[in-house]
Amino acid sequence: MVKENLKQVELKVAEACERAGRSRDQVKLIAVSKTKPVEMMEECIQEGMCRFGENKVQEIVNKQEILTQDLEWHMIGHLQRNKVKQLVGRVSLIHSVDSLRLAKQIQKDFAQKDQVAQILLEVNVAKEETKFGFMPEEVEGALREIATYPNLQVQGLMTIAPFVENPEENRIHFQNLRKLLIDINNKNIDNITMCELSMGMTGDYQVAIEEVATYVRVGTGIVGERNYNI
Repeated sequence: MVKENLKQVELKVAEACERAGRSRDQVKLIAVSKTKPVEMMEECIQEGMCRFGENKVQEIVNKQEILTQDLEWHMIGHLQRNKVKQLVGRVSLIHSVDSLRLAKQIQKDFAQKDQVAQILLEVNVAKEETKFGFMPEEVEGALREIATYPNLQVQGLMTIAPFVENPEENRIHFQNLRKLLIDINNKNIDNITMCELSMGMTGDYQVAIEEVATYVRVGTGIVGERNYNI
């Protein structure tokens, strides 16, 4: 199942890149492995996948004890401040920095280990009440503060678009996140130069790629439906 699913996702990623006039290497595919067993992740690894996204810190810790290959681990879920110290030295990128309080905690915990955290700011671009993240109008102020944190390096922005039946409905949100990234970069904030856009999931990643996503987070499309009863 995983082999065929990955093949189909890769095909769709390539098609979306072609439509957008982008090269395939401009898009980094993350296999979202949350709640999935390491055996299924090993199937992905056998097919060349090396980039995995998890929602919970403990899953990253547990799976890294078993999977010793040279893999990229991405924290993509809501991150509690009391869990940050467990991520030091374990993740390539934290996608879900959704508050200044969390950013300050990451700075503190990574500084204690003399590490620099690569992060994205999570933006609630659709302004959904049930979602975490900075409102778009809060992003510039947050970045000006975070720019003073020596152990944080902001790589870009992330969003979780609304769940929709028609992925075209999310195009406007992806466009708005891209515009926000461009606008921030044009302000030339000291120590802030961003190039990454983490947006698009199983239902809408092709549209996200057409709107210049650099990371897409695909779970169900690769490893099937989740089991949340674990």
